[in-house]
Amino acid sequence: MEEKKLIAGMDPDMLALHLAAAGIEERYSRRLLYWIYRRGIQSFSEPDDIPVRVKSALEERFLPGVNPPVSSLRSVDGSVKYLFSTAAGLPHETVWLPEGRRLTVCVSVQSGCRMGCSFCATGRNGWSGNLTAGEIVNQVVGLPDPFTHIVLMGMGEPGDNIDEVIRACRVFTAEWGLAAGRSKVTVSTVGVTPSVTRLLNETEVNITLSLHSPFPDERAEVIPVERRWPFTETLELMKEYGNSRRRRFTVAYVMIKGKNDSKRHLEELRRLLHGTGIRVNLLPYHPLAGDSEESADEETMMQFRHLLVTSGVGASVRKSRGADIAAACGMLAAGRSLRKRQ
Repeated sequence: MEEKKLIAGMDPDMLALHLAAAGIEERYSRRLLYWIYRRGIQSFSEPDDIPVRVKSALEERFLPGVNPPVSSLRSVDGSVKYLFSTAAGLPHETVWLPEGRRLTVCVSVQSGCRMGCSFCATGRNGWSGNLTAGEIVNQVVGLPDPFTHIVLMGMGEPGDNIDEVIRACRVFTAEWGLAAGRSKVTVSTVGVTPSVTRLLNETEVNITLSLHSPFPDERAEVIPVERRWPFTETLELMKEYGNSRRRRFTVAYVMIKGKNDSKRHLEELRRLLHGTGIRVNLLPYHPLAGDSEESADEETMMQFRHLLVTSGVGASVRKSRGADIAAACGMLAAGRSLRKRQ
């Protein structure tokens, strides 16, 4: 028997082709995508505006591709970490971050990661496989929680799975998809230069560069991909981009005590970013098991931010969320701390 096709991850044209091949009128493609992306249906019996004969034909050849998480953990700060699993058994985590009216979903693009960044639990635990666009989208559609913003900052490197990431971003932003809006979707990358170029040319989402250090030799010790794709290439692409649509370009800077929080680092950051419009997002470091490093303290981070801002570089300090359930930045490790929801 032919394997059923998953609709989640498709666009209207792709779905129309598959429907036609199955003998189903192509005109139902956008209506089906509405029910899947906006309503999160898990069965074709749910739509009330599609004929029974069409729903029967769909059930023979297709699956919606929307699946709920298998377990979850809730933080004392209200954040929730969800564990998903693909049909092939690839575990991946998603974090829901409520903060006032801003409801952010942090999604994964891979099960594990191949980048090997030393400060990240995901990279330390290796790589199991890429997620499809449908599996990336499912982390938003399959959640029980509402959202206002989507960030691709969970497990995996978007630049290492760029085809599926771009397809997912189109679903997130398109009118026929989730219609989240380009300004509400952000992709975080260590700077895989060819993939950053594609994100700039083929999407309108915001882009964040994970930097760690403004000095290439220091960065390469922690983020090995620096040796192949220097971060300066990504910064140049951001600087040269004709930003008429006012996309937000950001540098994520995880601050580690005694490693990258000195005056020397501050001065180099100011030199690199002054006048570019690229913001700096300062993040606390979350030590991993067996780690001797610790985060820069709050006073140092606030002073860092102040000196950046007064020199003309936009900057903010991101508050740590979900650390007690290993859901904070750099702590996702494919469900090792999750338990079944009761």
